[in-house]
Amino acid sequence: MLVYPHRNRLNLFVLLLVVAGACLIASAQGMRPDVAAQISAQRDALKSLTMMDGVWRGPAWTILPSGEKHNIVQTERIGPFLDGSIKVIEGRGYNEDGTVGFNAFGVISYDTGTKVFTMRSQAQGRVGDFVIKPTGDGYVWEIPAGPATIRYTAVIKDGTLHEVGDRIVPGKDPFRFFDMTLKRVGDTDWPAGGAIPVK
Repeated sequence: MLVYPHRNRLNLFVLLLVVAGACLIASAQGMRPDVAAQISAQRDALKSLTMMDGVWRGPAWTILPSGEKHNIVQTERIGPFLDGSIKVIEGRGYNEDGTVGFNAFGVISYDTGTKVFTMRSQAQGRVGDFVIKPTGDGYVWEIPAGPATIRYTAVIKDGTLHEVGDRIVPGKDPFRFFDMTLKRVGDTDWPAGGAIPVK
C-alpha cells in the first residue's frame, strides 16, 4: 500500500481551514448588532428629512431632448416606513390631458456605518443608488452622467417644496432642465397605512 504523507498534510490543512471558517461564522453570528439600536439611529438620522412627509401637488416643467419645454402637474406622496428607518417617495407627473407622463419611486435610507444618506431611485425603466444630502431646509442629490453631473436641489419652506434640476459640465454654465413648485396639500399614512392584519 502506498502512502502519500504530503496529501495527508494537505487534507489536515483543509480541514483546519473549514473548522476555522465555521468558528468565525459562529462568532460573527453571536456578535450581531443590536437591531433596535440600529433602527433607532436610522430613524433619528431621517428626522432631518421629516419636512418632506405628506402629499404635494403643483406645476412643473422639464426641457425635453428636442429642446421643447414640457409642462406637467407634479404630485408627490412621501412618508416613513419600517418604523421610520426609511423614507418612501412616489412622484407622478400628469400631462395636460390627465394621463401620467412621468412616474418615479424612491427609497431614502441612512447607513449608520458610513453616515451617508442614499436614495434608490427607479424611473422610466432606470434604477440607481445616489447620495442625497439633507441641507437644513431641503436636500441635494446628484446623478453622475459621464463628464456631466445632474444635480437636484430642493428647498422646503412654508408648505412649499421647490426643486430644480441642473446639468453641470465643467467649464460651462449650469443648464436648468427641470423646475417644480409644489404645495403641501395634506398628510398621508402612505406607505405604512393599510397593512394586512394578522386576521
